[in-house]
Amino acid sequence: MNVDVHLFARARELAGKPHVTVELPAGSSVADLKQALGEQSPNLRPLLSQLLVAIGTDYATDETPIIMGAEIACFPPVSGG
Repeated sequence: MNVDVHLFARARELAGKPHVTVELPAGSSVADLKQALGEQSPNLRPLLSQLLVAIGTDYATDETPIIMGAEIACFPPVSGG
């Protein structure tokens, strides 16, 4: 399945584009998505362990399954104050 992934902040900068399409086998998880992102955009690799992933309006863990057609967003953790 192909999933569209929107990239924000440093993830967007490292990938050099605001979104990517990633091909994943059915039944893939967020961990699989991160691995595929690193293979497709090697500049993202240093960020992958910290990368936050949202599916729809909810944050996802590495174990969360990816559902075809889901809206996916990735961004690094942010701090504020």
